[in-house]
Amino acid sequence: MSRPEPTIILRRAIRIEQHPKHPLFLFTLTASELLRIADVSRVSRDPAGALLGYQRSEVKKHVRNITEYLNGDQVLFPNSIILALSSNAAFKQLRGPKVDPGIAEAGTLHIPLPKPGQPKPAWIVDGQQRALALSQCKRQDFPVPVNAFLADEVDLQRDQFLRVNNTKPLPRGLITELLPEVSTLLPSNLAARRAPAALCDLLNRDPESPFKGLIRRASQDEATRGTAVVTDTAVVKMLQDSLSSPNGALFPYRNIASGETDFGAVRKLLLLFWTAVKGVFPEAWGKPPTRSRLMHGAGICAMGRLMDKVMGSIDVHSAKAPQVVRAELARLKPLCHWTEGNWEEIGLAWNEVQNTPQHLRLLSSVLLRAYLNNRRTTS
Repeated sequence: MSRPEPTIILRRAIRIEQHPKHPLFLFTLTASELLRIADVSRVSRDPAGALLGYQRSEVKKHVRNITEYLNGDQVLFPNSIILALSSNAAFKQLRGPKVDPGIAEAGTLHIPLPKPGQPKPAWIVDGQQRALALSQCKRQDFPVPVNAFLADEVDLQRDQFLRVNNTKPLPRGLITELLPEVSTLLPSNLAARRAPAALCDLLNRDPESPFKGLIRRASQDEATRGTAVVTDTAVVKMLQDSLSSPNGALFPYRNIASGETDFGAVRKLLLLFWTAVKGVFPEAWGKPPTRSRLMHGAGICAMGRLMDKVMGSIDVHSAKAPQVVRAELARLKPLCHWTEGNWEEIGLAWNEVQNTPQHLRLLSSVLLRAYLNNRRTTS
């Protein structure tokens, strides 16, 4: 007579009270158990455009290297997997005196195994590559150290994912897309990037934005990635430079003391300027960077510096503002070579311009000098 399939994993665990609502558990799982209870929360978008998940796609070479090591004879694998456990998991304290009262307590962790078609009770916050390698290795009974915190909220899971990976080389695009979705207090280096990341998301999704659908995001699938021609890192850099510099057009709309940003006013300014850019350079707009340097990182950032100059003297609430901005840009069109020809002042063909500090400085200088000269001759 065959034994019934288990419905729960019981594991000795240490419970640590760091947060009253989100206790931390230290325990072990075998390689075979890990992906039975834990899912990888891939970053993606639902049909309405809301962000789902937070994990990047797997790095196959990295997974293969870990698997090869795990299949070796002498294996030491001390790095723990970090999980977010759903509230379906339960902890029962062992009877008897507490060894570390107020710090930690021993007990049994009850983790339910999902039935077919049901969601798993845990999500991998850190260690997805290791978890995938463990699922593919020969030793499925290999014990793995696990740290898990109780949290159903995806917001908290994203927060911990960013903190854990703060010193690791996560793709900048993934961080950019996750930051606007995290409402908790972040480290200063990440907090400074939250407003530009949120604005980048706004530009890519706003129906009135000339950038709508053109910005490449980590959550995009293959079907929508082909139409996205601008890297989100280029757009974020352009926005961050303008928000952080006292000479930036967006700087007045950000409260440095509180960290708050007037997104309504910033949106108006950005749509005003970049809609004019699209209108003045229609032949260069929306093309891949290999066919248009306007859509290249250098072009986006150089035009961002021009935006800081042009929009500093424009009343964005004026009914005439769209025509004024377009007229200012139209004066520069004869010297711009986004899709063909040569930038004579800097001695570069249109497709030789690269996203390097030197080329960005040269391109910005050409645009700014021409704009200021035009202003002097027409004033």
